Amino acid sequence: MIKKVARILLCLLSFTIDIGCSKSSQDMEVVENIDFNGALNVLSLNTWQEGTSVSGGFDAIADIILQTNADVVLLSEIRNYNGTIFSERITEKLRIRGLDFYGYNSNKSALIISKYPIISVAATQSSALTKCTIDLGNNTKVAVYAAHLDYTHYACYLPRGYSGITWQKLPEPILDLTQILEQNLASQRDEAIAVFIKSALAEKDKGNIVIFGGDFNEPSHLDWVESTKHLFDHNGVVVPWHNSISLLNNNFIDAYRKKYPNPVEYPGITWPSYNNSVDLSALVWTEDADDRDRIDFIYYYPDDRLHLNDMSIVGPKSSIAFGEVVSTNPGSDKFIEPQGVWPSDHKGVLARFSLRNL
Repeated sequence: MIKKVARILLCLLSFTIDIGCSKSSQDMEVVENIDFNGALNVLSLNTWQEGTSVSGGFDAIADIILQTNADVVLLSEIRNYNGTIFSERITEKLRIRGLDFYGYNSNKSALIISKYPIISVAATQSSALTKCTIDLGNNTKVAVYAAHLDYTHYACYLPRGYSGITWQKLPEPILDLTQILEQNLASQRDEAIAVFIKSALAEKDKGNIVIFGGDFNEPSHLDWVESTKHLFDHNGVVVPWHNSISLLNNNFIDAYRKKYPNPVEYPGITWPSYNNSVDLSALVWTEDADDRDRIDFIYYYPDDRLHLNDMSIVGPKSSIAFGEVVSTNPGSDKFIEPQGVWPSDHKGVLARFSLRNL
C-alpha cells in the first residue's frame, strides 16, 4: 500500500508539469530499501532519433546500456514516435534483459533513466533540459540534468569553411573570432546553460550532488587550444567557446578533461561517428572538411562525496573526416566498443564515479 501511495503521489506531481512516470517492473520502491554499492556509472548517448535511423537501433540502445553497466543514462533525440512513450519502451526492454530502471516521460528531446529511485521531477525553463532527483539512500540525493542543446548556428563549422546555419560550403573558412562567437551566441545554447547553472547551484546549496550531461552541439574551449589549433581543421584559431567557459567559471567540472587533460593525446571525439549499419552519405556533413569534435559531455559539481574514477568513449573507434571513414583513432582514448549494432551517429561517453562517506 505504501508503494502504491508513493507511486500515485509521484505521478500526480509529474502530471502537474506535463511529465508521466514509469517503473520498469514494479511500483516505486521506498527509499529505505535502496541497496547502493558505492559506484555510480553515468552514460550519455545521443540515440539518433530513438535508434530509428539504424536497423535494430532500439535494441542496440538497450544493449549498450547493459554492456556499460550504466546506473544513470542521459539520452537525447527522444521524440516519442508514433504515439509511444520512449521511457516506457526502453525501461520495459531493459526489464526483459534483467535490468530494472526508473524512467519518466519528459516530453523533451532529453531523457533520464536510472537504476535508483527518481524521487522528484522538475520542469525547467528550457526545452533543451530535463531534470530529476534520484535517491541513493542514506540521505544522499543527486540532481541529474540531461541536455540536448540547440543544433543550429553550429559555429564550429565556420573555421572549417562551412556554414553552421545552412551546412553549405563557404567560399573560404571564417577565422575571425568575433564572427565565430557572434554566430555561436545566436543559438539558444547559452540560454539553456544559464538555466542549468542557476538551477544546479541551487541544488548544490541544498546539499545535493549535481551531474549534468548530453549532446551540447558545441565544442569545449578546453579542446580548441594552442596545441590543437592545427588539428581537425581548426585552421589556426583558438576559440573560447561560451558554454564550456560559463560552466568552468561556475566551478562545474568537465569529467573527460578532468580525467584526460591533454586534448592532443586524448581528443575524446564523439562526432561524427562511423556507423557500419548505414550508408556513408548519412554520416557526412562536411565533405571537404575534418569536422571531428567532442560535443557530448558529462559534467559534475565538485563534492567531497563524489570521486571520478574513469572515463570512456562508448562506440566505434572509427569516425568521419573529409567525407570518408577514418579508421584510426587519433589519440589514446579509452573505448568501449559495441558488441553488436551501434545505434547512433555520435559516440557516447561513460563516467564511472564512486561515492564516499555516505
